Amino acid sequence: MKFTACKAQKLLSLSILTHDASMENPLHFLAAARQCEINELQRMLRTSSLVRALAELIHALQKERGLSSILLASEGLMGRDALHMQRQTSDQHMATLRTALSQLDVDSLQGGQGARLCSRIAYVLQGLDALAGLRHSVSAFGASVHTSTQAYIHLIADLLNVVFEAADSATYPSISRLLVAMFHFMQGKELAGQERATGAATFSAGVSYTDSQQHWLHLIEAQERCMQVFADCAPEALVQAWQRCSATGSDVTAVERLRRIGCTALDGAQLPRELSPLWFEACTNVMDGMHHIESLLTQALVRDCEVQLDLAQTGLARLPSTMPAAHPQGDAVPEFFTMRSAMPAENHWAPPLQMSVLSVVQEQSQRLQAMRNELDTVRQALTERKTLERAKGLLMTHQKLSESEAHKLLRQTAMSQNRRIIDVAEAVLSMADLLAKPIA
Repeated sequence: MKFTACKAQKLLSLSILTHDASMENPLHFLAAARQCEINELQRMLRTSSLVRALAELIHALQKERGLSSILLASEGLMGRDALHMQRQTSDQHMATLRTALSQLDVDSLQGGQGARLCSRIAYVLQGLDALAGLRHSVSAFGASVHTSTQAYIHLIADLLNVVFEAADSATYPSISRLLVAMFHFMQGKELAGQERATGAATFSAGVSYTDSQQHWLHLIEAQERCMQVFADCAPEALVQAWQRCSATGSDVTAVERLRRIGCTALDGAQLPRELSPLWFEACTNVMDGMHHIESLLTQALVRDCEVQLDLAQTGLARLPSTMPAAHPQGDAVPEFFTMRSAMPAENHWAPPLQMSVLSVVQEQSQRLQAMRNELDTVRQALTERKTLERAKGLLMTHQKLSESEAHKLLRQTAMSQNRRIIDVAEAVLSMADLLAKPIA
């Protein structure tokens, strides 16, 4: 079917161009509109492959970060061999990502979104080049647990930003919905990875601190927010798969038990160091389960791109091949001024051959408008995230707060004023100039 559709598409485009070299034939522009959609879907299919490679590398680096924390916190007593092996795994996935990037059609990326995506990729490549230096510092114990963890967090955040830009650039509602679900799931999993590193460092050090506990609790809460967006956007089957994964099993029980120990100990209290490998193993198993959901999401993403592409090519092949008479006989009002009936939504890709060109034009216009409306709804989560991150960044810069403190301030303000946190974030951004002024 795909070969036949592509062949028909080329023949149709050629016939239209040669039939009407002046390009005044409406069929020419209908074919051009379909071709634009096909080009966009082909771009999204390549982007989906890039997202898959990013997910694999992020998963590997998350584990490498946790093992680095164990090595440093235990002063070399634990994690050395496992870290060496994990670095090799990360290197393999880095090579796969570089291959995916080399296959990305940069010329097809246009406008501000393409510029942002390319800038994110350039920044990521710099970070990957600097990874060797970070690893050397960890192996030589020239970096602290905090420094090492933060460096990995920044690198993984840069990788996730590429996924975010990919989601923000999608123009098909179903594809955009899957990308939004995937980004938030990956973000939630990254927060789970940060929690794994935080708990591993805490147990490896053998002592509890209040600041660490507060950060730990913030990571747990932030995970829940990300998973709520995932649940709102992901296919029901994947949501159910995640609910089963996160609700049962000995590893989930172990994580909850160790969370209580780590998050409720008194400031300065001694913690059993032997809990560190137990914590790390339980968290790793849970995250491996999350990675399986990630794989299912990427499969659904690629499959949806392929289905939409096949439908688009079929729709182009089924366009009418000739124009009807421009002026009907008799005194009847031309159809253009009288036809206003809506086309069925399920008929959005394959109009019957007997449909008039006007019907095809009307159907396409209605379908694209419906897509824009749905896309605006899907992108709301991304837009709100941008606003929230900008507001937190403003508070962090001008009020000297940590990320968790800035989020806590926004949340507490929203609760005290009975407002949504996004409304408070927008209010903060509107006061950017005031925040920048020093307090007298």
